[in-house]
Amino acid sequence: MTLRTRIEQQIFRLNGLALNEFDLSQPAGDPGLFGPDSTIWRVHGDFPAMLCGGISALMLQMLHPAALAGVWDHSSFRQDMLGRLRRTSQFIAVTTFGNTQDAWTLIERVKRIHLRVSGVDSRGNPYAASDPHLLTWVHVAETSAFLAAHLRYKNPALSRYEQDRYYQEAALVAEALGALQVPASVVAVEHYLQTIRPELCFDDRTREVMELLMNAPAPSWQARPAIRTMLQAGLGLLPAWAQQQLQRPVSPLTQWRTDREMAVLARLLRWSIQRGAWARAMQRMGRDAHYS
Repeated sequence: MTLRTRIEQQIFRLNGLALNEFDLSQPAGDPGLFGPDSTIWRVHGDFPAMLCGGISALMLQMLHPAALAGVWDHSSFRQDMLGRLRRTSQFIAVTTFGNTQDAWTLIERVKRIHLRVSGVDSRGNPYAASDPHLLTWVHVAETSAFLAAHLRYKNPALSRYEQDRYYQEAALVAEALGALQVPASVVAVEHYLQTIRPELCFDDRTREVMELLMNAPAPSWQARPAIRTMLQAGLGLLPAWAQQQLQRPVSPLTQWRTDREMAVLARLLRWSIQRGAWARAMQRMGRDAHYS
């Protein structure tokens, strides 16, 4: 087995493709919910940036006590972080790159799961995963982190028009899950994040989950340095106010060092991944699978 193949297999242990439940390469010609010319395919097609963005999204989401309570009460996240990461990765990959039927199948499955997730958060307030307000928060935390990661670690020249288009496209999935008043532009997302800040808090639960995340097990000893770099990159993608709230501010020197490490790591990962979600979907469309 070549080095390239070994690295790719290590990577696939982290993402939803390892579940082997949906075939992103079939049926031929089905564009799915967005198609290969969409901005969301470009943003979600780069694995290194998406992994950093996903880590950052988790950190941001846990500041909302209701979002964290759903994970705390109903998820195996604390015992099985990699499993949770794979399931989340699978949802993003299939709804972005999968064929139309598979995308809607997974959306309906997640909606049914949400109906079973409810309780009382750490502040004593009732919550439900199907609450449109909470769904919007989870969506905005994810998409803003994915876009921030793409701009920092893949394509900083992505135009404002394309950034707005990304939010517009991604809103389709959020609304299909039941989110309402989903911000669909850079300006709207920035305004939303400012207006929701009074609902966010850092408490004992947040501290515990943050510690677990920062000490998450790597799929192998060889992957540990890469995971550490990506965790730090995820922190650095957070807005400054969120870093402060999580009590983990990132200094300019640390950010500079992390960016240099990520530049090397991202090149290695892009070289290694030959059969990622984007490439499989492009094969389905009969298109050149060279991501640039």
